Formats: sequence, C-alpha cells, structure tokens
Amino acid sequence: MKKIFTILIVLAVFLSACTAAPANEPAQPAEEVELIVFAAASLQETFEQIATLFEEANPGVKVIFTFDSSGTLKTQIENGALVDVFVSAAQKQMNELQAGHEANTAGLDFVDADTRMNVVENKVALAVAAGNPANVQTFADLANDNVNAIALGNSDVPVGQYSEELLKNLGIWDEIQPKVSYGSNVKEVTTWINEGVADCGIIYKTDAFSANLETVAEADGTLLKTLVIYPGAVMKNSAHPEQAKAFLDFLHTPEAEEILTTVGFSIPAPQAR
Repeated sequence: MKKIFTILIVLAVFLSACTAAPANEPAQPAEEVELIVFAAASLQETFEQIATLFEEANPGVKVIFTFDSSGTLKTQIENGALVDVFVSAAQKQMNELQAGHEANTAGLDFVDADTRMNVVENKVALAVAAGNPANVQTFADLANDNVNAIALGNSDVPVGQYSEELLKNLGIWDEIQPKVSYGSNVKEVTTWINEGVADCGIIYKTDAFSANLETVAEADGTLLKTLVIYPGAVMKNSAHPEQAKAFLDFLHTPEAEEILTTVGFSIPAPQAR
C-alpha cells in the first residue's frame, strides 16, 4: 500500500510539471492604454510630435487625438464623449466645462480642477495670400475697398472670438461683414488664405508658421485685451487619470517646450500655470 501511495504522489508531480507553463515563457504584455486627448486644431502639428516622445517615455500608452475647434470639442464633452485630456485655445471653453455652462443642462462640472494648467500662449496674426494681392499691411486695412475676401473663424471658435474683439476695438467689425467668410476652425481659415480663396484672414501665429503663410501684423494689447492662453486639464470621466496627468505634465518638459516654441508658442510663467 505504501508503495502504491508513493507511486501516486510521483505521478501527480509528473502530471503537474507537464501542465505547468515553461519557466522561461514570457509574461503576457499589459493591455495598451489608449489616452484620448481632445485638443484645439491649432495644436495639431506640435502635439503629434510631442505624442511620439511621450509614448517613447511611457511604453504601453497610445495617445489618440481629436483636433477641432474648442467650441466643438467642448460640446462633444458635454454630450458625453469619453475624454482623458482637453486642451482648448481659450479659457472660455474650459471655464464653461468647469462651471457648468447654461448649455450644459445637467449643470455638471467636467473638469478635474486640481489638474488644470495653462499650457501655452499664442498670438493672433493677420495672414495674407501669396503675393499679398490686396496689399494688406494692418488690421485696419481690412476695411479698404481693395480687400474683397476676408477669412475669419466662427463665433464659437476661439480665433473667431479673438478676431471679433480686435475688429470691434478697431471699429470696423460691422463694415467688413459683407466681405467675410467664416470657417469652422482655424485650420479651415488657414486653408482658405493659403489657397487664395481669401485675400487675407486672422489666424494664430503658429498656424501661419506651419502653413508657411506671410503675416503682416500681430494683435497687441491695444487691440486685444484677452490673452491667447491655452488651458489644459484632465476630465473627471477619464478612464486613465494617472496617464492623463502625466501627459499634461509632459507638455512642460524641455523637449516638449522646444517643439512648442519652435512654431511660435510661448510658455506661460510657472506661477501662471
């Protein structure tokens, strides 16, 4: 009996060894994290470069972007889009998400306020079509008779809001309306200028740089009181808040800031973040 019992134990150990995974079998890789980032259209070129560096520094994280006007992205978030990070081209859209805008019938606060920071600052610029056929030199020139087509952003687009503010400060907003075409985001406005559909248009300095457009003027504090600050924050419905915060922090690393400043963004002072 004792001999049979010993045989059974040996057999059990043998079967266990046969069914166990080999000791040198590699561990299954962790599931890849897809980080959903909604960002203003004017950030597309720089953020795509930065994402490559971020993914290299954070193996297993894949950044998935949606670029559009900040107003459109804000509405999508209010309507339930699952987003980890939002970076808008103006404080207005982020403020509305955080405070619960009147259009947000649930009155919800979508923003993790502890993560909110100012990411970059931009400049509003007057760009002209190739060769500057209308001889535009200043924002005031938009009212001249030789300017026939002007491209601006819609009123729900930050660049459109900035444009309206400065043109009203100049006193020519109503006068130029018959010549204006409105784009759904700054990239559309940039394309119209680049293709010569418009004689000129108001875009961001960084978009003009990326599109190799000539700019003839930049809005200073006398024309535009509102600073063109891009805030970013982790959303409260983020499925990956740790990685989302890491992405925001990465935007202020030296390598990311070099990419941003190369195209014309400036970096807010640390105390302003």
